[in-house]
Amino acid sequence: MEMDKEYERKCFELAYLIFPDVNETVDDLEIRYPARNLKEGAKVVRIGPSPTGMMHTGTLFQAMVNRKLASQSEGVFYVRVEDTDQKREVEGAVQEIIDGLEHFDLMPDEGVIGKDKEKGDYGPYTQSKRREIYRICAKHLIEIGRAYPCFCTPEMLQKTHDQQVANKIIPGYYGVYAKCRNRSIDEAIERVKAGEKFILRFRSNGSHLNKIAFVDDARGKIEMADNDEDIVLIKSDGLPTYHFAHVCDDHFMHTTHVVRAEEWLPSVPKHLQLFEAMGFEAPHYIHTPTIMIKDGDSKRKLSKRKDKVAAVSYFISAGYPVEGLNDYLMTILNSDFEMWKSQNKDKSYKDFTFKLDKMSSAGSLLDIPKLNDLSKEAIARMTGDEVLKCVLEWSKEFNKDFYDLLNKDLKYAREVFGLERDNATKIRKDIFKWEDVEPTFRYFFDENYKNELETEGYIIKTLTEEKATLTPEVMVKALEAYKTAYNEADDKDTWFARMKEVAEGLNFCTNMKEYKANPDAYVGSIADFSSIVRMAVTNRKNTPDIYSIMHLLGKDRTIARMEDTIEKLK
Repeated sequence: MEMDKEYERKCFELAYLIFPDVNETVDDLEIRYPARNLKEGAKVVRIGPSPTGMMHTGTLFQAMVNRKLASQSEGVFYVRVEDTDQKREVEGAVQEIIDGLEHFDLMPDEGVIGKDKEKGDYGPYTQSKRREIYRICAKHLIEIGRAYPCFCTPEMLQKTHDQQVANKIIPGYYGVYAKCRNRSIDEAIERVKAGEKFILRFRSNGSHLNKIAFVDDARGKIEMADNDEDIVLIKSDGLPTYHFAHVCDDHFMHTTHVVRAEEWLPSVPKHLQLFEAMGFEAPHYIHTPTIMIKDGDSKRKLSKRKDKVAAVSYFISAGYPVEGLNDYLMTILNSDFEMWKSQNKDKSYKDFTFKLDKMSSAGSLLDIPKLNDLSKEAIARMTGDEVLKCVLEWSKEFNKDFYDLLNKDLKYAREVFGLERDNATKIRKDIFKWEDVEPTFRYFFDENYKNELETEGYIIKTLTEEKATLTPEVMVKALEAYKTAYNEADDKDTWFARMKEVAEGLNFCTNMKEYKANPDAYVGSIADFSSIVRMAVTNRKNTPDIYSIMHLLGKDRTIARMEDTIEKLK
């Protein structure tokens, strides 16, 4: 409906009073930020993290969706820092977010790429630096009668809120509770001239009695009550609310698809009204499921306060492999990813086609055991050189002693991480994050092996507890006989034959079927004899192929460990 000419004139007067230094118009912004030159169907997407603390796992979740959508469509993925709540901003938070994206190979094509670092033609990409854009847009809304100054104090608003709650009325600034909405424009002009403090509100034309429908690209058609609340556009500090910044930024950055958490679903009617009022085309909306975690027998929303896995920094410091974590993110994003991965074991998640219709609308469970399994598989697929590189990068920051130890002999470290078990399955199948490497591989390094013995003791002594016939005396005889017979030049078959020969001489049964039929006739089985040797050399009950381990350690170190164990057993 067209405004009365006198009312229109007064709207322009009010707009000038509030923004006397704003000379540009929305049309000027359209020229400054022209449409992107992309192919048809290309998606322009973004994440908009707030620098108010650690990088949340949910941000990484959103980044994966955005990165896949942009890459698959030859579009653009950018990062916009939403720092309008400057009272809560945490120093270093922006860099932590960018570091997290870079670590997990989800860096944007443009936008914020570091502290005070941006790239791209649609910036600034930090909201606090876009103040003038919001002022231009807000001035436009005042001029067309869709925004007005609200002089209600925080105390007045709180009193109204409390009354609404007490009377079981939906809280909000609407209807009879929107006290400044129906003040005359003349009064508004006079109060602004008088220097009264105010915030700027949107004048909603909606009614909660009406329904609106829109399409969520992941959830389909959604219907909900229209918005009738006069939401805040510009706060008292001159910065916009999320609602207003979202509309201005995503229009002028030409975002085609807004991917965000489902908690923002109720805000869609507000945002559609703002887009319509500004004369902008609304983007597509995609609301992702909430990340849940098990809490006993129930599930709850992932909590920054309660859950260490809510922080991306946890996965970095624990050393989860990039491929493993990203594979896991895809399993909770797309229901058909696991089937695809089982058929394409050697392919990366980057080769998988992400589908919005395969994304669950229910909460996505953060299942750490499943993440661990996928991480094990990712590590097992790596070469020894790749593992060493990753371990060095991780330990340099999170385990400096182990980093220094590896660097003493990189050739030996490479051989350790390249060791195979049963000529096929990698020892790395026993680890699922880089912090597991040092305790898993400790016995390969003499310094760590000896330190373990001093702090934890010789595990070989547990054999006596498990089988009374394996006394310290029996184990000493077994090790003394075997260290004399051990020949490093033996191939694996000869090596095992020699071990059996030594075992038989000490009344260990080398035929498991015979042993099971008459165990009391023997000191133990060939498996028991092998365990004595294994525990003496590694201080472990279970290890990869002991033949390969002894070869890697070398004869001198292997014999020395047996001799040390003999001394401890006597």
